[in-house]
Amino acid sequence: MKFGIHNPSWLFGSDPSQIFDEVKRKAQWAEMHGFTWFSLMDHLIQIRGVGEADEPFMEGWSTLSALAAVTSKIRLAPLVTSVAYRNPAHLAKIAAGVDIISHGRLTFGIGAGWNVQEYNQYGWDFPEKPAVRIAQMEEAIQIALAMWREPRATFDGKYFHIKEAMLEPKPVQKPHPPIMIGGSGEQLTLRAVARWGDACNIFGDPDTVKQKFDVLKKHCDAAGRDYNTIQRTNLTAMLIAKNEAELKAKMEHLEAPQPFRGFAVTVAQAADLIGHFQDIGSQLFIMSAYKNDFETLELLASDIMPHFKE
Repeated sequence: MKFGIHNPSWLFGSDPSQIFDEVKRKAQWAEMHGFTWFSLMDHLIQIRGVGEADEPFMEGWSTLSALAAVTSKIRLAPLVTSVAYRNPAHLAKIAAGVDIISHGRLTFGIGAGWNVQEYNQYGWDFPEKPAVRIAQMEEAIQIALAMWREPRATFDGKYFHIKEAMLEPKPVQKPHPPIMIGGSGEQLTLRAVARWGDACNIFGDPDTVKQKFDVLKKHCDAAGRDYNTIQRTNLTAMLIAKNEAELKAKMEHLEAPQPFRGFAVTVAQAADLIGHFQDIGSQLFIMSAYKNDFETLELLASDIMPHFKE
């Protein structure tokens, strides 16, 4: 089992102009303490369930580019980039640049998009049908693959078109940066993972994640794809304390909602939970610490991760 940190919240202090310095410090700390993954959301405003829409929030790809220059080992990713927010050919170029800056540490996380509030604010068209957004995502992946592999790429799809598009230099990773498709829709999204993905990412408790992995395997079997060639990852929010008394005090101090979106647990409970994720086949456990609670990260690194050495 490997471990990663996801950064959905940009609340680090009272001065928003310092938030990049704080996320840089967080990524560098993660790299130094055994984490293999660091990801950011690709949103322009904070999403429901994490914080308020008017909170400070940095754009994902520009921040990943900066983090690529100040880290050296940890894998970097958007979790996940929305197909609608950039022209797919331009997105492929941006991703290639981050892969080059990081010397081959990018995972290209992509999804169909969902946050209609954000679409409306920034002037993007929001296709109401998930099937349309997923089809757009699959076309965007094909464009990226063509541009990363071919001297000149041409693609004539239903939604996107490019003609003899050049992308130089190519990404460092060969044949291309790994593609992670985020989402757990059983009919379309997980089928797209079986077709195009090098990794999946599922949110939820162990039973939910296992169900989605089982569905993914069925799609792989139908597509003639080796299920074991897809990295299986899961994502959850956590709040960790040493014992029940300290956990209760921390939840009160941070004004954590009830029910908690994720898992508010003791060290022992966290270790047991992560063991369940490992047992059902998750290979990378990605955790976001509620409100950037640093003790949660420290306890994960010092008291829990050593029990899961590969």
